Amino acid sequence: MSAADIVQAQFDAYNARDLDAFCATYADDCIIADLNGAVVQSGITAIRARYAKTFSENPQNRAWSINRMVLGDVVIDHEKGERSPEGPFFEALVLYTVKNGRIARVDFVK
Repeated sequence: MSAADIVQAQFDAYNARDLDAFCATYADDCIIADLNGAVVQSGITAIRARYAKTFSENPQNRAWSINRMVLGDVVIDHEKGERSPEGPFFEALVLYTVKNGRIARVDFVK
């Protein structure tokens, strides 16, 4: 699978709120961080906990890519999303780095 395919599989699992499929796209030692800032989650256990909470608290949660750019193992998405059709809404640039067929790092620009 290409880096874009892996990120898309992650995105599809996120929208389906399928925690196992979502986590399967991440490396065990994946880092999620604010771009040039703090590490928000480190490791699959922390990522699983964060998104288990997100999915259970927001059963209508969904996101979509406005634009995607790919260069090698880096995928950059301009994403929009909502916790429910009534909001709250969110928007971010998300930089995914893929290594060995899994997402190794995610950097958010909010």
